[in-house]
Amino acid sequence: MAHDEIVDHYSALARNALSGQRIADRDSAAYAEQAGVANMQFLHGTIEAIPPGHTVDVVISNCVLNLSDDKAAVLAEAFRVLRPGGRFGISDVVTAQVLDEQARQRDGQRIGCAAGSLTVQEYRDLLVAAGFVAVTITPAADHGDGVQSAIVQAVKPVIGPGLEIRPMREGDAAEVLAIYQAGLDTGQASFETTAPSWEGFAASRLPQLRYVATDSDSGEVLGWVAASAVSSRPVYAGVVEHSVYVHPGCQAHGIGRALLGAFVAAAEDAGVWTIQSGIFPENAASLALHQGLGFRVVGTRERVGCHRGLWRDVLLIERRSTLTGV
Repeated sequence: MAHDEIVDHYSALARNALSGQRIADRDSAAYAEQAGVANMQFLHGTIEAIPPGHTVDVVISNCVLNLSDDKAAVLAEAFRVLRPGGRFGISDVVTAQVLDEQARQRDGQRIGCAAGSLTVQEYRDLLVAAGFVAVTITPAADHGDGVQSAIVQAVKPVIGPGLEIRPMREGDAAEVLAIYQAGLDTGQASFETTAPSWEGFAASRLPQLRYVATDSDSGEVLGWVAASAVSSRPVYAGVVEHSVYVHPGCQAHGIGRALLGAFVAAAEDAGVWTIQSGIFPENAASLALHQGLGFRVVGTRERVGCHRGLWRDVLLIERRSTLTGV
């Protein structure tokens, strides 16, 4: 079967699905057999509610997402079915700015699929909210009036088998704070001794840079990473201070490294050019973790505070982006 015929068939599948028609298994199977493809499975569903129980390596689409009335649900489903490290790569129509109704109708008549298009920033925001990192939106063709075709790419954060990294939710509060307290109880994580309330935690952390690592089967939270703004002054808009904590029973499993790697990627997507923090010199594991992901020690604050009856030094660390702010 010629490539164009395959594309036309899948375009027909998408159109029929959107109009509520059901494609018979035998039709899809016939196309697969004709194409000589034996390792293919067809599932009936909608892009807002993909049948459960499947994990995929790549999600692709050709100018379909703009036709959905619930784009957040589409991206959430794409994130759900992808394995960790899986790739999202689609073509779609985007706009440079929000179109008024008159412009939408005009462009819809001229281009066809522009009526439900998102702006580039709206696309980015929805992908980040779903949990994707390494987001790129590359213009492919200019259709005039600020309407463009674009290649949209993103990645589900990488982590080991049986685990997943996703955005932190309010429902994670109890587990996040328990892990926080367990870290404080070691005496090596912070000058703090008691974890804050969830309200205090949420108020002091940036909402778009909070992630948890979970058990894929049980959903149990095994670690988290979050960041706070260092200042409200505009000059520090791209500078954050972060924390990363792992459940005491799950350390040395690569969870901290995976969380921090995902956080760095998300921070660069958000325009952060400096990530900084402080580490007790005695916390060798944390220092090694950060240095392994490009952080460097920029100085030592000697005897900066008394903690549990001891005056403690703090190593100041930072990671400067090579992509943002250069």
